[in-house]
Amino acid sequence: MNHSNYKTGFDQRIEPWDFSSLHNVGHTLTETAERMPDYLAVAAPRLPGSAAARILRRLTGKNQSQTAQPLPFDTITFGALEKLSNAYANGLRDSGVEKGNRIALMVPPGIQFVACVFALFKTGATIILIDPGMGRDNLVKCLSEANPEGVVGSRLAHSARMIYRRWFPNCKKNFVVGGSFPGCKSMSKFEKSADKEFAPIEMDREDSAAIIFTTGSTGPPKGVHYRHRIFLEQSRQIRDWFDVRPGTVDVSGFPLFALFNSAMGSATVFPDMDPTRPADIFPPNLIHAVETFGADQSFGSPALWNTVSRYCADNDRKLPTIKRILSAGAPVPPHVLKRIKSVIADDGDAWTPYGATESLPVACISATEVLNETAEQSAQGAGTCVGQKFPDMTWNLIPISDDPIPSIDQTTFLPQGEIGELIVQGAVVTDKYLTRGDANADHKVADGEKFWHRMGDVGYFDAEGRFWFCGRKSHRLETETGPMFTVPCESIINSHPSVYRSALVGSGKTGQQVPVIFAELWPEKNPSNETEKAALIQELKDLAGQHWQTDAIKHFAIHDKLPVDIRHNSKIFREKMRPLADQIINQ
Repeated sequence: MNHSNYKTGFDQRIEPWDFSSLHNVGHTLTETAERMPDYLAVAAPRLPGSAAARILRRLTGKNQSQTAQPLPFDTITFGALEKLSNAYANGLRDSGVEKGNRIALMVPPGIQFVACVFALFKTGATIILIDPGMGRDNLVKCLSEANPEGVVGSRLAHSARMIYRRWFPNCKKNFVVGGSFPGCKSMSKFEKSADKEFAPIEMDREDSAAIIFTTGSTGPPKGVHYRHRIFLEQSRQIRDWFDVRPGTVDVSGFPLFALFNSAMGSATVFPDMDPTRPADIFPPNLIHAVETFGADQSFGSPALWNTVSRYCADNDRKLPTIKRILSAGAPVPPHVLKRIKSVIADDGDAWTPYGATESLPVACISATEVLNETAEQSAQGAGTCVGQKFPDMTWNLIPISDDPIPSIDQTTFLPQGEIGELIVQGAVVTDKYLTRGDANADHKVADGEKFWHRMGDVGYFDAEGRFWFCGRKSHRLETETGPMFTVPCESIINSHPSVYRSALVGSGKTGQQVPVIFAELWPEKNPSNETEKAALIQELKDLAGQHWQTDAIKHFAIHDKLPVDIRHNSKIFREKMRPLADQIINQ
């Protein structure tokens, strides 16, 4: 699957298109293909072909090439991608996939992944999307709760489905990508009808499009209900905020961003990497992807860009074609933003969109604004500024509470400067969880015919109307002297030159919690003996004592590697550190 005669780059004659008349997000690809059929749509590394080779790479953890010889790319144009997705959609529909069927998609990032996503959208099926790296137990449990009626997946995915088949009693409509598998229809056989048009089915923007699971960083992963309207609005708002022009080439370190790229007329280039381990990316692979296609944009987690920007800085490598970096999933440290700015185009910038699976995007800020205006305040314990809200978003702060709030008239809005819980309302805000439905009462607040979503984040608004993130509500400490918030405290500790990141964790009962700081160091800064370790801990204590936010912290520990989420490798699982905090306090 290789289309070498493709175009890339902006064409001023191609104007961005209007999504308002579309009812099915799958048709955004159709719109793109009609306007720019010969432009690059997707490029993906050509992985070793044998099943044995692929399994060996997976079992050894080497899901990315770390050799001097980079892998070649397979490519496809928008016109060909539209034909492929239509062939898949026709095959799926002819095989019994109907509007409303819940179909799990478990295909590795690549051309087939993107084609399958849009094919399933076109059929009206509800796609179940789960991070494969969330761990076996969580993956099986989430899939079981979503109750799929079928799977479109790789042979490895279907092998797992068979092993755990008792968890999926209704999984009857199964399709395999790449070869054959017993009891499954082969998607490759559908490709024979690639020239056949797909007759659109009647859809409404409010119809179900997908179930996307949260990372589970503050509790069990929840299945978020995405309607077609949500995807269409997200695509429009992202395009308009960042002025994404048709012909943009994006190197994507997060596979789902390919959906927005295709809708906006941007090419997606998948680098050779394990998407479940972005922090472990082999930087030359991403650099190779950027240089091969002259990419001007890249999306990746803070952990990915920390790894890549350090490599570029240490090896005097530049990414001069990159004009825009998008990084999300957790606060991006200022030192990472500074390094990113130093390796991309002189007139380029990095942006850190803020939001959640339930509501994205909410706000955004540029690296330039962070480095020039807010980074110094963050280092002094002000929190992390995530910027101004998107134009179509409404937000407010309410008093922090762990109890459900059935109606908005049962709470109050807080003034500027006061820390509270963020609530949001807007066209990209999802209305419910389809799994873990008991969580709806904790996260949704009725407001007449509308509703608010409780983000679960705490912070405050400044005089410019920007939101300063102070951490997750569930991560706050309730001590004898009052609440302590994670991000302001950790930002102070992170300002020490030896500290890569840190975690504030509480030990004890609510209202009597004792704070403990766990510090993960830069690899080259690890102490070589106990004397050096003791001296470093004393430096951290002295640093904490200089700030009112942290002067009550008396317990510090060096930790080799803090536990983080699978999706972005950036959100710290502070709950997993509590047993260690208890040991420190009780020893």
